[in-house]
Amino acid sequence: MSDVVPALPAARLAVRGGDGAAPGTFPVHRIYCVGRNFAEHAREMGASTPAARSGHPVFFLKPADALVVDGVVPYPPATQQLHHEVELVVALGRDAPPGELAAADAPALVYGYGVGLDLTRRDLQAQAKAAGLPWDTGKAFDHCAPVSALVPAAAVGDPAARTLTLEVNGQRRQHGALSDLIWDVAEILHELSRLYALRAGDLVFMGTPAGVGPLQPGDVFHASLDGVVAFDGRIAPPRAAG
Repeated sequence: MSDVVPALPAARLAVRGGDGAAPGTFPVHRIYCVGRNFAEHAREMGASTPAARSGHPVFFLKPADALVVDGVVPYPPATQQLHHEVELVVALGRDAPPGELAAADAPALVYGYGVGLDLTRRDLQAQAKAAGLPWDTGKAFDHCAPVSALVPAAAVGDPAARTLTLEVNGQRRQHGALSDLIWDVAEILHELSRLYALRAGDLVFMGTPAGVGPLQPGDVFHASLDGVVAFDGRIAPPRAAG
């Protein structure tokens, strides 16, 4: 049976080898995101600070086709408050076994790491929060997930020893140690496995440190996972309707 509309190609990220070469591409299945995974960011957003390893993380999703790989982000419609949130991105290279994944088994699923921005229409998110509604319009929109090339996990080592940094127009906006994550990578994959069937090709945005703030057309950004990978981009003017 033939398709009634043309099939869209899968979103893909470049993969950087140890020598800087690109040995292939990584087709993306889903994008999971973790909210409030740095205590200082939770406080700056006026949220209660979850105790480490107690309760459950906050999750939301972005569409896979919201990836931006060339660094060009059109300013989105329906917002006056586009905000940046720099994050560690975890890429899964294996399916999780059926059932709940033990945290001790989670590292074996990780293919590699990158750095990305969880772009947020903050005004729409705030409106949804105030009304007790889902965050989808604030978090899941076109071009909301710029992500760097991926680096294999063996070349990164323990991500807890790394830091995240975001500069906008040459000025540092965010900087945080990944050792400050409330839930680490293994714990997040365990928690996600209780809710979803994790698959090869999944990405997980691990949460942002404090310092989130606005982006405007013309701004340029430089996001880095120190000593591992960086990603440069810019905010372009809004795209014309139609």
